[in-house]
Amino acid sequence: MTQALFGKDGYELWMAYEPLHSAAAIHYLGLCATVTVADQGELARSAAVELKRALPRLLGSRAAVFTETDSFSDSPGHCIAGTYATLETLLPEGSIPAATRTHHAEGYQMCVTAKGSLCIASASERGLLYGVFDLLRRMSSGEIWVPGPVKSEPKLAYRMLNHWDNLDGSIERGYAGETLWQWAELPHTVDPRYTDYARACASVGINASVLNNVNTQYEILTTEYLKKTAAIASVLRAWGIQTFLSVNFASPKVLGGLSTADPLDDDVAAWWREKADEIYTLIPDFGGFLMKADSEGQPGPYAYGRTHADGANMFAKVLKPHDGIIIWRAFVYGHGETDRAKKAWADFTPLDGTFLDNVAVQVKNGPIDFMPREPAHPLFGAMDRTTLFMEFQIAQEYLGQGNHIVYLGPMWKETLDFDTHARGEGSTVGRLLSADPDHRNFTGAAAVSNTGSHPTWCGSHFHPLNLYAFGRLAWDYTLDTEEIAAHWLSQTFGHDAAFKEKILPMLMDSWEACIDYMTPLGLHHIMKEHHHYGPDPGFNGGAREDWRSTYYHRADKAGLGFDRTRNGSGAVDQYHPPVADMLNNVDTCPEKYLLWFHHVPWDRIMESGRTLKDELVYRYRRGVEKAEGMVRTWKSVQKLVDPRRYREVLEKLEIQAADAQEWEAVCTAYFMSFANQQ
Repeated sequence: MTQALFGKDGYELWMAYEPLHSAAAIHYLGLCATVTVADQGELARSAAVELKRALPRLLGSRAAVFTETDSFSDSPGHCIAGTYATLETLLPEGSIPAATRTHHAEGYQMCVTAKGSLCIASASERGLLYGVFDLLRRMSSGEIWVPGPVKSEPKLAYRMLNHWDNLDGSIERGYAGETLWQWAELPHTVDPRYTDYARACASVGINASVLNNVNTQYEILTTEYLKKTAAIASVLRAWGIQTFLSVNFASPKVLGGLSTADPLDDDVAAWWREKADEIYTLIPDFGGFLMKADSEGQPGPYAYGRTHADGANMFAKVLKPHDGIIIWRAFVYGHGETDRAKKAWADFTPLDGTFLDNVAVQVKNGPIDFMPREPAHPLFGAMDRTTLFMEFQIAQEYLGQGNHIVYLGPMWKETLDFDTHARGEGSTVGRLLSADPDHRNFTGAAAVSNTGSHPTWCGSHFHPLNLYAFGRLAWDYTLDTEEIAAHWLSQTFGHDAAFKEKILPMLMDSWEACIDYMTPLGLHHIMKEHHHYGPDPGFNGGAREDWRSTYYHRADKAGLGFDRTRNGSGAVDQYHPPVADMLNNVDTCPEKYLLWFHHVPWDRIMESGRTLKDELVYRYRRGVEKAEGMVRTWKSVQKLVDPRRYREVLEKLEIQAADAQEWEAVCTAYFMSFANQQ
């Protein structure tokens, strides 16, 4: 372990660019001791800035970066990065193999020219920036790589962070300090941290950011705040990131003095057109709006007898002349539906095909609310003529928040690999999200961010892994989540094989551990009210039935679980027939979703041979043992990590183990009080 690794505060995330060990350093010096960035645009300059920051750290003083083409040399040990148009004037004909060339605007390729130089090329400067970050990722992971040819292009067009940040500095469901955006100082003072945020996003392919909370304040659309937003956007733009804002549906009434916010009212549409014109004058590359409407008290089109399509299409028409998009969230429930899991499907599927071509309906990964485990949302595969965006949550609202170390990559991968059978076998959620142009006008995925003002950005030294993993999977949902975690470990903690050998399995098992000690076998939403931290399966108060734990688990002396079969709420039939039939049958429903879809007798024999009663007790105990095992694993690597990070991670893991014990004690006592009545 080098001296540089002592006392890490986590601020540099996975971009610390620690010196490579000798073999890797020699390897990469042979490829790119000298790098020339041939293009001179804003994004190419950012790529050059990152190379100038990274290469001397990784390779030592022998590395050099140039931005003038007169430094170009097509020879071994020289890397040239640029767009196709530029490189074709510098490289001999045929140097860039046609088979590897990508025409996707954000795609890139790496290859070795006939004379032995490494070439990073793209159709655009944004793709060039991503190619440079790919090279740096390979280098800082210690990966001995024989270059190419490599071709990479994103499977989703929009790869977006949703910040639930408020104008007063607080963050809804935020566990890493206050907001990054210093609204009181803007636009005159621009925090350097904005640049580091943008670098981190660009390094994993994130290309869009919604700056403010979906439960938004009206003031964000005032001229004062739009100028502040423009100052942030100018920083993000240099790293290929489009700025978006969440807006309030009722803004024309509150800010414009109109008597209505009816989306079919001409004066309302005119107000939004004027506001859009103002925004695009200040922020020419503004991406568009994110809207939460008719959900949890937020205003929306229902107040005027209009549909979600009526509302979304009004915004679409306003944004269309500016090439903007409207992202309309599908997180709705209530209004008479007895099963909350069914509401979004019931509201949105009748509207399929009625949304304009610059509307995206943003759908949470599961039908309830970012639970530790959910089946994929039935809207995926149900709206073939509507653009759907995925919505994940990096912030661990229901998974231990800022205290529990839970790697979410496997959870997201399970959703992306869920086979909907919408177009036959193999119609996974990931494939549908990245569907061909005949079915999608554009594609995207968003995630509720976990960033804040904490020195580590995300609340602990391990929570940034989930930010990293979201970016990588949004770029390519087929990536292996273990490989993603391994790269992050090397980039963040160094290349010690013994460290990785112990910590990587711990991370890969952390999600299943969390499920075991919180919500095994398909249980869900049994957390404490409001803050959602800690167990409260007996909670039966509150203003709404579907805010109560007892609504979701339905425990009684006969059994446990929510009956969503055809004899119950019928939610299974929101999935396509092969999936619906599987889930409807208690004998074929996967045990991981069993209590989500079935009310199961306590004495039912499970796959293990244990009864449901005993299996539940076993799973909670197993979760505690895994959490305690994470503490032991971390203690075993004390000599392999710097003292500061060792101490701070240990504190989190000890909280996690204690919380797991509480979950086991509370939940087993509560559920056994019903099971023992048999």
